[in-house]
Amino acid sequence: MGMWGRRRDDLMVPALMAAALSAALAQTIVLAALPAFGREFGVSPAAATWALTAFMLASAVTTPIAGRLGDMFGHRRALLACLALFAAGSLVCALAGSLGWLVAGRALQGTAGGVFPLAFGIVRTSAAPAHVPKLAALLSGMFGIGGSLGMVVSGPLVDAFGTSSLFWLTLGLGLVSLALAPSVPAAHDLRPGRVDLAGAALLSGALICLLLAISQARTWGWAWALALAASAVALLAAFALTERRVRDPLVDLALVVRPPLGTTNLFTGLIAVALFGGTTMVPRLVQAPHLGGSATDAGLVMLPVAVLTLAVSPLAPRLGARFSLAAGGVLAAVAFLFLAVAHGHMAELYAAGVFIGAGYGLAFAAIGTLVVGAVAPHQTGAASGVNTIVRTVTAAAGAQAAAPMAFTGGFVAFAAIALLGLAVALVALPRAGRRDTAAERDAPTARKAAPYRR
Repeated sequence: MGMWGRRRDDLMVPALMAAALSAALAQTIVLAALPAFGREFGVSPAAATWALTAFMLASAVTTPIAGRLGDMFGHRRALLACLALFAAGSLVCALAGSLGWLVAGRALQGTAGGVFPLAFGIVRTSAAPAHVPKLAALLSGMFGIGGSLGMVVSGPLVDAFGTSSLFWLTLGLGLVSLALAPSVPAAHDLRPGRVDLAGAALLSGALICLLLAISQARTWGWAWALALAASAVALLAAFALTERRVRDPLVDLALVVRPPLGTTNLFTGLIAVALFGGTTMVPRLVQAPHLGGSATDAGLVMLPVAVLTLAVSPLAPRLGARFSLAAGGVLAAVAFLFLAVAHGHMAELYAAGVFIGAGYGLAFAAIGTLVVGAVAPHQTGAASGVNTIVRTVTAAAGAQAAAPMAFTGGFVAFAAIALLGLAVALVALPRAGRRDTAAERDAPTARKAAPYRR
């Protein structure tokens, strides 16, 4: 019968995995191609980076909106809408003749960020309780696997077929995901409400200002960067006030900081900055003059990351969330400290990729398990949505911050951030781990007692 209780619903596993893989792969598939975009469209590296930033920004904003629409109209409908927009964005990117059209298409692709909270909500409300941690870890692992694969395939595709081939690939993945998505059962317990448009606008403005401050600081100057950062803080404060007053807030702010979710979100932010920032530097290092690698070389050097992420992710539930988080922090720190002192040969980069991939797999799989296990079923969408926002925004910040960094200093900085994440896991998570266990034990009771809402 499978872990879903009905044979037909076993199709949900590949459906959700395909959707998560597509969204994660699309996020990173442009990294090795950013220099090629600059040459193709005749723009600066800072401008070309918006091919990455636009996706992350749209993803961060879409995440809570998708969760709310899933509550109101059903997870399956919301998932289909996200995947349809993702496919449309892929087509726009594939046909783009200017950077403006490319950025617009990437923003449409970024709506796939809503896939993750929707998928976690489907797992928590549809799967057998005993299988929820395993499936949550599997979906979280798809984030690291898809991101790693995006970096692996992008270089060879660009060298062989040009930049448009990246988006024909994501279009194909989007269409496959769309074909599988109807296997997700329709929701029966919907929650009437409204989309918090004011909150969405304030959150969008805050994230735009924040990412502009990070990405354009070198081009526009520090005065503009500080002004944008201050604007981001002001808009976030206004967003917090708005969310406390509206009946159907976009984000449950109390859920953001409540232990153990607050600790989990803090670790997520730190490890995302470290892993995405440090990993973004690797393709640039490959193509530096002293190594002289091609885009294909830059992609292939990420192969150990993809393989180890895939191999290690299933181990996280067995090892335990706290141990897996700590191990992820240690492995990331070891990898980046090694690269800080040894980055003169390709073999050293391949070796570091083994540690980076293992850190990816353990950390992100454990994060998903903690988020799902720490809340009642009706709060899963909100909790995973907030965690996805944290991960997306901090990953974007890490990637943008890495751009101007020297290799040695940059790798040391990201290793230090990974060690800070390790400290959070060791010091603040023991109590959280016990609460997770209790939450998981009480999940069947909560499922019966609570109506389906977030």
